[in-house]
Amino acid sequence: MMSKVHITECLDIDLDKELWCCNRCGQELYAARDNYKKGCLVAERDMKEVHPPMTDDKTYSFTPDSGYCRLVEFYCPGCGTMLENEYLPPGHPLTHEIELDIDALKAKYASER
Repeated sequence: MMSKVHITECLDIDLDKELWCCNRCGQELYAARDNYKKGCLVAERDMKEVHPPMTDDKTYSFTPDSGYCRLVEFYCPGCGTMLENEYLPPGHPLTHEIELDIDALKAKYASER
């Protein structure tokens, strides 16, 4: 069976171990049947740092209000590669945007041997 399957630019799934992995350094992150973000280093960024004013005009500059929006970044704990980022309202739980049928992937790659 093919052990690792490329899922995103920086994420693989190791089907033998059923683990999310960083495909840059091979760091095992978290159980593949769960949210890989639980195995990442997480940083919440200051919106003023990320989105400086677009103009010098103080009457028209816009920076997202951190009281309404936060930027959360997810990094590989092995190599520091940013794996994902998301904008969320304060208090909103982290999203679980990738949910795969691991059993179907295992069957697909077992049949390709």
